[in-house]
Parts: sequence; C-alpha cells; structure tokens
Amino acid sequence: MTSNGQKLTNNLHKLFGTVPDKGLQPKEAIAYSITGFGQNLICTVIGSYLIMFMTDAIFFDYVFVAYLMLFTRLFDAFNDPIMGSLVDKTRTKYGKCRPFLRWSAIPIAALTLLCFLPVYKNNLPSMIIISLFYVIWSVAYTIADVPYWGLSSSMTNDTEIRGKLLMVARLCCTLGAGLVTVLIPPITSALQKKYTDADGYILTEKAAEAGTSLAWTYFIVALIIVVIAVPMFYYGFKKTKEHIHNDQKAHSLIHNLKLLGKNKPLILIIISGVLGCAKTVYIGVGGLYFAKYALTAVSFLGMQGEALYSIITLAVIPGGLIATLLVPYCTKKFGKKNTYIYSHLVGAAFMFAMYFIGYKSSAGLIFALIGLIILGIPQGFSNVMLYAFIGDSVDYLEWKTGERGEGICFAMQTFINKIGLAAGAFIGVIAYGMSGVNPTDAGGTITDSGLQKLWAMLVLSGAISMLLCAIPIIFYKFDEKTQRAAVAEINARKAEQPVTEAE
Repeated sequence: MTSNGQKLTNNLHKLFGTVPDKGLQPKEAIAYSITGFGQNLICTVIGSYLIMFMTDAIFFDYVFVAYLMLFTRLFDAFNDPIMGSLVDKTRTKYGKCRPFLRWSAIPIAALTLLCFLPVYKNNLPSMIIISLFYVIWSVAYTIADVPYWGLSSSMTNDTEIRGKLLMVARLCCTLGAGLVTVLIPPITSALQKKYTDADGYILTEKAAEAGTSLAWTYFIVALIIVVIAVPMFYYGFKKTKEHIHNDQKAHSLIHNLKLLGKNKPLILIIISGVLGCAKTVYIGVGGLYFAKYALTAVSFLGMQGEALYSIITLAVIPGGLIATLLVPYCTKKFGKKNTYIYSHLVGAAFMFAMYFIGYKSSAGLIFALIGLIILGIPQGFSNVMLYAFIGDSVDYLEWKTGERGEGICFAMQTFINKIGLAAGAFIGVIAYGMSGVNPTDAGGTITDSGLQKLWAMLVLSGAISMLLCAIPIIFYKFDEKTQRAAVAEINARKAEQPVTEAE
C-alpha cells in the first residue's frame, strides 16, 4: 500500500475509533453508510413528493390523501415489530441482517416507480391502485429498513465505535435525503412556470396540462433515483460484515414483544420518539406546501414559491451538520442524555418565538431563517443519538436477560420514524386543506387566515412536539459509564465461549 493509502487508512481508523484487523473495519462502515445514502434517496422521494404528486399532479382530494398517509404509515409502523422478530429469527451464512439488503432492493425500486406512474386519474380506481402500491411499498421498505439499522448493532458492540459509525451513516442518510429535497423543487417549479399567472399560481385553464407535466416530472425523477440507489443496497450487502454473531435460540414475536417490556431504556426512547413525532413537520410536505402557496411573492436568490422549499431545507443543514459532527465530543463531555434534552429545549424555544414573530415581515422572515438553522441542531443530535440510544438498549437487554434482540429493538427506531412520517404527512396535508388551497383555481381560494392556519399548524405543532420529546429522556438512566460496565460483564460471561464471526 502506498504511503498516501496507508495514511488514509490510518485516518479512517481514527475517525471510526477502529483497530486494524480486529472487529469492525472502516471499509465496512463506509459501505454501510453508502447503503444508507441510497436508501434515503428512495425513502425521501416517496416521503416528500408522493403526496404532492397525488394532490397537485392528479388532484386527489386532500382528505383522502391525508388519511391514506396516516393509516398506511401507522399500519407500516406496527409492522416493524414483526419484521424485527423475523430478523432475530434469521440465520443464514450471510448473517441475520445483511441478506435483507440483497433481497429487498429490486422490489423497492419497482414499487417506487409504480407509485409514480403518470397514468393515474382523479377517480376511484386510480385511488385504489395507488393505495395498494403504496401499502405494498411500505412493507417492502420495512423489510430493508429494520435490518439495515439492526446491522449497526451486529457490526460492533462498542458504544463509542457504534456512535461514530452511526454518525457517519446518518450524515450520508441526511445527504441522500437532502439532495432529493433540495434539487426537486427548483426542477418542478421551473417546469411549471409556463402554466402559471404573474403571481405564480397555476392558471385554471392550464391546470390539467400542468398536472400531467408534474406527474411525468416526478416519474422521471423517481426512475433516475432508483437507478442510482439500487446498486448501493448491493454494495452494502457485499462489503459489510456481522462481527457480533448471535447463536441464541430464535423466539416468537410474542416472546420478543415481552422482551421490549423488560427494556426500560428502550421504552423511554419509544415514548420520546412518539411525543416528538411532529417536531420536523415544517420540513416535510407541509413545508413544501407553505413554500409553494404562501411564499409566491417572496424572491430569494432568484427563487420563488415552491423553489424556496430548497432554501428552507438547506437552512436546516448547517445546524444539523455541526450537531452531527459534534456528537462524539458532546456525548463524551455532557453525555447523550443531557445533549439530547437541552438541544431540544433550545429548539422548542426558537419555534415558539418563530410562531409569535410570524413570517409576513422582512424581520420575521430573517428570524425564521435563523430559527431554521438553530432547529437543525436538535435534529442533527437526534438523528444520531436515537440510534445510539437504541444500540445501547440492545446491550442493556443482553445484560439483563441474556438476549440481544437487535431486530426487535431497532424495529422500534423505524417504528418511531414512521410515526413521525405519519404525523408529519397528516398534519401537512390537513393544514394544506384548511388553508383553502385549490391547485386548479389560480390560488383564488387562498386567504390570509388560511395561510395563518398553515403557519400555525406547522410551527406550533413542531414546537410542542420538540418540548414534549425531551421529557422522557430526563428519566433515562443507562448512561455511557453504565453501558461500558454492562458490556464488560457480558464479555466476562462469554469468556469461556468467545464470540464467533459470521462468514
């Protein structure tokens, strides 16, 4: 190996805290992170734009869309424990988590395209068909998502190394989601301009043509994304390794659900996640609707209306990136618990201030932009720390019961994520409807009071949710020192039967 190559390898070992030729290696962590990048490309195009596809391209009724999103994502969330139990039962020569990355990629890609087929119409058959495809997509995605996050616990049981692994993986996931979120609105906005009036609203006589154009745009974007993302699933499968090999007897779903009741740290994390389900609704589809219909008269860097959603999303990134990079320092200096709690309290305070200051004045818009940057901080910490909390809870469960249960434990992370997606989509679409927006009527039904309702639902719901999610973590006791002592005790128990590695 060249000196430069050796230097790079040494730097990667320092980044992840790994040791050459022992346990988790940097190339595995990089492959794991690349898979997360690809996975989030697909997840974000569905999560952020399928709703817009249904309401503004094929003109489904917003009430139907809101409840489809709510019930499908809740149904999907409650599938996660089942998937987690299946992961814990899986025994293959590739391990228990990795095989699902291989098996799920093509079905997810195909179903993504079926959800965005530009042939649907605003009628009952199309509503039924797209609903079925979306439900099946959600199940297929769960089959990949639960094992993907569970894999982090099978790759290492060192809490500091796992924290760094998850930090880099979450950065890649955020990058994948961010690229989709930032790049698509300017594209759709530019392609829709020829159908709009001087104020940026779709002309009534051009609504059908604009809808068809928007539907084809989303389909082509989805096609490009799945072509890019699918190889990343296979790369992650090929280049990762499960170093913590669990030879324990597989148990039933009922048994695994009972294990959850014994995992006190995880229960607190679940409660926090559910209470925090609406804390990022402002950067979900509700934020996209807000940009498209409330900011048509605002111009920034040559962008208006829907294109400004990219600015809203980009504003969150600096704070989130800084927080993500500071996770190792802050967790070492203050602990995961304190870092999580205080960052969310600060975020809640800024969101309440944003609501009362408003967005209609120049000062209000500037403060909102600053507020979005600040709000990225608790989001960045949360993106990494919840996964790290759950990884620690796997060790807690093994310490207390002798069973690890990675699948069922990390199923709770995806459960939390999907509860958040369900709440965000439902609040966003209902707020869209309450604002009086009609995508086929040149914005004529939009009123100031309606837009104020949209603002209130997006910002107040986020502020309250951010405040509430900090409360359960106050009672979290399984800190870093206790976790290390627990792992040492587990390893002592296994001294006569060393951990084996999967091939």
